[in-house]
Amino acid sequence: MNTYECLQDEACRDSINVIDYTFHSDRIKGLYCDGTVAIKKDMNTIQKTCTLAEELGHHHTSVGDIINTNSVQNRKQERQARLWGYNKLIGLMGIVRAFNAGCQNQYEIADYLDVTEEYLQECINCYQSKYGICTTVDNYVIYFVPYLTVTEMI
Repeated sequence: MNTYECLQDEACRDSINVIDYTFHSDRIKGLYCDGTVAIKKDMNTIQKTCTLAEELGHHHTSVGDIINTNSVQNRKQERQARLWGYNKLIGLMGIVRAFNAGCQNQYEIADYLDVTEEYLQECINCYQSKYGICTTVDNYVIYFVPYLTVTEMI
């Protein structure tokens, strides 16, 4: 079972319907509303995975209609939903696992984690704004600048 199918199963267990939908705007990849996630129909499975993770993040973290991005509160909820998705698909330990598996660049890390390179970069940017230059997890230091790298503490 691939990551997208696992997320669909998780959504089903949480009584969330996931449907493919033809959006009339290229800007919209997915929407969550009242227990239903609509995913843009003409994306590949990896793109759908990243989109579904964020939309599930809205289910778990957002309240009300947050379409209006002029509202600071709505932007905060959008960020929380994205962070939920990043943690679900990637997480700090996912980055460590990728490096331990021999991944040496962002393409390989994204491929290993079953996400797009764009989604991985957005995650790194988010983690950098949250943690700063680096953070530690277990026996590892994850550096976000000047580029993503992991070192094991001795």
